[in-house]
Amino acid sequence: MAERTLMQLAAVVVLGISAQWLAWRIRLPSILLLLFLGFLSGPVTGLIEPDVLFGELLFPLVSISVALILYEGGLTLRLRDLPAIGGVVRNLVTVGALLTWGMAALAAHWVLGLRPGVAVLLGAILVVTGPTVIGPMLRHIRPTGPVNPALMWEGIVIDPIGALLAVLVFEVLLAGGLQAAWGHVLRAVFKTVLVGGGLGVLAALLLAGLLHRRWIPDFLQNAVSLMLVVGSFAAANAIQSESGLLAVTVMGIALANQKWTDVQDIAEFKENLRVLLISCLFILLSARLRLEDLIQVGWGGAVFIAVLVVVARPVAVAVCTFGSRLKLRERVFLAWMAPRGIVAAAVSSLFALRLEETALVATGEARLLVSATFCAIVGTVAVYGLTAPWVARRLGVAVPDPQGVLFVGAPAWTRAVAELLYKRGFPVLLVDTNRENTAAARMAGLPVYTGSVLAEHALDALNLGGLGRLLAVTPNEWVNVLAVQRFERVFGRGDCYQLPSHREARHNRESHRHLGGRPLFAKDVTYASLVQSFATGSLVKATKLSAEFNYEAFQTRYGEDAVLLFVITASGKLQVVTAQARATPAPGQTVVALVPQDKA
Repeated sequence: MAERTLMQLAAVVVLGISAQWLAWRIRLPSILLLLFLGFLSGPVTGLIEPDVLFGELLFPLVSISVALILYEGGLTLRLRDLPAIGGVVRNLVTVGALLTWGMAALAAHWVLGLRPGVAVLLGAILVVTGPTVIGPMLRHIRPTGPVNPALMWEGIVIDPIGALLAVLVFEVLLAGGLQAAWGHVLRAVFKTVLVGGGLGVLAALLLAGLLHRRWIPDFLQNAVSLMLVVGSFAAANAIQSESGLLAVTVMGIALANQKWTDVQDIAEFKENLRVLLISCLFILLSARLRLEDLIQVGWGGAVFIAVLVVVARPVAVAVCTFGSRLKLRERVFLAWMAPRGIVAAAVSSLFALRLEETALVATGEARLLVSATFCAIVGTVAVYGLTAPWVARRLGVAVPDPQGVLFVGAPAWTRAVAELLYKRGFPVLLVDTNRENTAAARMAGLPVYTGSVLAEHALDALNLGGLGRLLAVTPNEWVNVLAVQRFERVFGRGDCYQLPSHREARHNRESHRHLGGRPLFAKDVTYASLVQSFATGSLVKATKLSAEFNYEAFQTRYGEDAVLLFVITASGKLQVVTAQARATPAPGQTVVALVPQDKA
């Protein structure tokens, strides 16, 4: 018996992480592979039996895991994004949630044949839009403008709201009708907001205060953070059912936006933990499905998914964005992005079990609730995952050949280069761990991110819309190498560039050139030489070449001290100058160079 249990536990981890890795290799949404392997290992082969393996511990473990996932999601949200998208996000998680709830419930009743009460419960569960799926999709698509942060905010904030709606519906079912449960519903909403929000803020303030006063050693920071998340989640749930999800989400948002202390290490740990939790949860929950339940859904499941995709989401977005400053193409893209994820799967499985325990509905109908939810997850992830990149490019919210630059490192000379490019219409983003550098960049009006580009959560936190290349220009040679390796899957190896920190580093790179990016600018140019040149008065200057003043004349005027950085073609494309090939700018093109001040 012990060996059988060990084999099942090992299978959950091995299958989950294998699915994540394979999905990364073939560029598919990982949830599709996780659901497939979970279904294969559960009802098809019987390799994994979650209810036997965990017994009554299964759903408490699922609940805590979902809480940790939402906490990690909250850590990626920044309040500075809200001035541009706050109204749209507010509408999507309120009016949009209600519209989606109603249309999904009607479709569940008419198409799937669920009783009205169970159909309304399913509609509430499917309000959530799956941040664990949206994040990787947005990272791949890289949409420009406000749609990226709007989708991330909606995906995370809507989860506790959907769970609360499901709780309220369940309470109404238990009471036998809305009239009998009206007072209880109002109390539940009030207690959820008060208890969940209050405990979340208190937990965040407590953790930030302890870290600020250095009362927690480095090796215990993640453990204490984990303790507070689980403790606040359990305490909130003990006072009001399902208010714990709101508590951990608020805790993550509050902690990410406080100014007392840096929480980058905690965010990175939670990201790694999130990958493991999502992998195991989807394997376990899909392994609980039964073949006969999926057969019972039948072709009605496809019609139900079609209603969610082509009716419910577009209608909700049209209403919620009416009168907003979003462009039409941005609204259309918002309407074509609403995949369901782990929270919907976990909540549906939990309430199906409660329905069975309370005998409110027949066992078959309770299981149909779970099957319909998983069909919605698979269908929406497949539809949006396979079509959203094409839709984004056709709408123009994702640039087919993005010309923007991600600068890793923001010293003074880099800020000057970024400012010039930004004023000429090229998207830029500067990332640095040095707060003085990022503060100076922000004062110059440049998009900036303070933190490590190597942190796992950075891929979700960075808005890569419009960016098409990476320039790693920090003074740390191996940070540059790792940054290139990290982002070559995003931009492609040909668009990842690296500046050697000093002459010895450039010479040493010849023996391991396969590890880093393309060498920047010229063979004798290094980080140290550019810092020295800028400190002694050199300027970043853009010069348009002509037949009379061609590149040879430019070289004659500025001499050997000029460092050619970029070439802007006549069609408006940005070319990065590398040490691998001699640059030959032509008349009609604009050269961006670092030139001596006395010759500028």
